[in-house]
Amino acid sequence: MDKGKLNELSKVLLDSCIEVHKLMGPGLLESVYEVCLLKELEIRNIRAEGQVPVALHYKGFELLKDFRIDILVEDEIIIEVKACDQLLPVHETQLISYLKLTNKKLGFLVNFKQKLLKEGFRRFVNNF
Repeated sequence: MDKGKLNELSKVLLDSCIEVHKLMGPGLLESVYEVCLLKELEIRNIRAEGQVPVALHYKGFELLKDFRIDILVEDEIIIEVKACDQLLPVHETQLISYLKLTNKKLGFLVNFKQKLLKEGFRRFVNNF
């Protein structure tokens, strides 16, 4: 997917997150926001999967361990869902690591516990 399409999809993703936050409010569990966002994306005809397993490789070996991406959109964009008092550097590092390990170009860290979602919405790029 080219940069223009990724940027257009990014706008729809932000709008979708705002819609979920507006309807559900800031006080629920991450898992609730995740399923609501998946439904919102489905309503908007955007292909997204939740809890996507990604195999872990080390020095050419596939290890018997995987990690899970909260939401993978159009097989291109990673969304990491949080519901915490504030985003910490470890949350950012987690998303950056996921982008590198999956060779994805774009990711969003979304903290639904904020009073205003824009305060908890961060965009990250990897070789974009």
